[in-house]
Amino acid sequence: MRKRLASITDEPTAADLAAIESEWPLIAAELDLLDAEITMLYAEDRGGPSPLDWRRLRRAEAGVTRAAAERAARTDPRRAA
Repeated sequence: MRKRLASITDEPTAADLAAIESEWPLIAAELDLLDAEITMLYAEDRGGPSPLDWRRLRRAEAGVTRAAAERAARTDPRRAA
C-alpha cells in the first residue's frame, strides 16, 4: 500500500524568519570555516597548505567563536557583561 506524502504548503512564519535572521551571522561564519577547511584538504594536492591557507583557517575559526559568543550574549542577557 502506498503512502501519500503530505504536501508542504506552509510558509515560514515571521518568527521563523526572525530566528533565521538572528542566527545568520553564525551560519555565515560556519560556512567560511567549512570553505577554509575544504581549501586545506585540497592543498595537499599542491604540496601542502601555504601560510595563507593556515591564516585563513585560523581567522575562520576565530570568526565562528566570535559569532557564537555574540549570539549567546544576545540570547542570555545575564552574559552580556
